[in-house]
Amino acid sequence: MQSKILAVYTFNELAAPFLADRNKAYRDVEPGAFAAVEQCEGFIARSGYRGEDGPASWGSMVMPKCWENLNGDGWAPVTLLLWTSIEALIAATYHGYHGHAYRLGHQWHIRAKDIPSYVLWWVPEDHRPDWAEAVGRYEGLLDNGPSASAFSFKQVFDPAGRRTNPDAQKVQLLAGRITPAPTQD
Repeated sequence: MQSKILAVYTFNELAAPFLADRNKAYRDVEPGAFAAVEQCEGFIARSGYRGEDGPASWGSMVMPKCWENLNGDGWAPVTLLLWTSIEALIAATYHGYHGHAYRLGHQWHIRAKDIPSYVLWWVPEDHRPDWAEAVGRYEGLLDNGPSASAFSFKQVFDPAGRRTNPDAQKVQLLAGRITPAPTQD
């Protein structure tokens, strides 16, 4: 049986256009958050965005049907990444520089009550999901709730499709290896 890795697609809407003063903090922390995540144990790869410096894009950009373009600029923060495990992703999400940036997200993201901000699913280790696949998984979670093919941290499935819980000790071990966020003066 081929090994599997974890794919994650994140989606949010900004409360103001990307270049608005309100999003300056977002623009300031985003490059550091990406750099920090890429240094975390368990990170495999991430899709870039067509026309931008950085990693290659995994296909043409697609937005989920729930996207309302509320800020009117035609842009929303989305990511598509691959990880070795759920524990590695949890550690990277909530600790270090990315964890710091994540906790600031309320300053610029619109929090929709019934719309998830991410979806997780397992893929063969040699597979790179494209944006269309990621949005399909996201919409599957949105429309049908968690399943082995589209889930979240609240209800996790293992690569064989069985419900499971992340290993908290492994998360703590991995989190302890992440460089702490810089302190604020």
